[in-house]
Parts: sequence; structure tokens; C-alpha cells
Amino acid sequence: MPFTGNEDQSISLVEAAKLTKNYRDSVPANATLSGYFSKQELLKILGQAGSVGIRYYYAKSDDGKQRLVLVGVKLEQDDLFNGEIAEHSIDCPPFCPNPNPLNS
Repeated sequence: MPFTGNEDQSISLVEAAKLTKNYRDSVPANATLSGYFSKQELLKILGQAGSVGIRYYYAKSDDGKQRLVLVGVKLEQDDLFNGEIAEHSIDCPPFCPNPNPLNS
């Protein structure tokens, strides 16, 4: 099944809040809860020729921190691994938003 770039993957705030609470309840108090990627970085990935979306890979840094690696994806479900790849998210904590249904 090829990707189209128009797959509906939305969920409600209630569902998202439940999922993020499940995660928070399962990790130590000092765990990374979220990360920020800039619009510019996401647009670099999405703006590549043939990119219809972004795939994430779970990863781990040398110091043991959980990370996400982002890469563009083609219609055929293949990664654009020779293109733009992102990882350097800005972690929460320490850079966290104000309390909201997704984080508290």
C-alpha cells in the first residue's frame, strides 16, 4: 500500500491526554516527556522531492537518553535516508510548556 501524504492520523485531545498520561505514569520522575522540533526543520524534511510525510525512529543517545530520529518518507513507504534527517530535539524537561491536558 503506497502512502499518499493524506492519511488521517488525528486523535482527540482526550485520547492524546490518556496516551501521554500512560507514558508519564510508566517512566521515572526525571524522564524526558517531550521534545520540540522547529517548523524549519520539519519543512526541510517535508520539502524534499518525493516526501509525503515523516517517519520517526526510536533511538538512544550515548548517555542513554531516549531520542527520536526523523526522516522523510516516499509514496512507496521508503525512507529518504540520503536527505534531511533530524534528531536534535529540545527536550522537556528542562524546556517544558505550561501545564495542559497533554503534560499534567
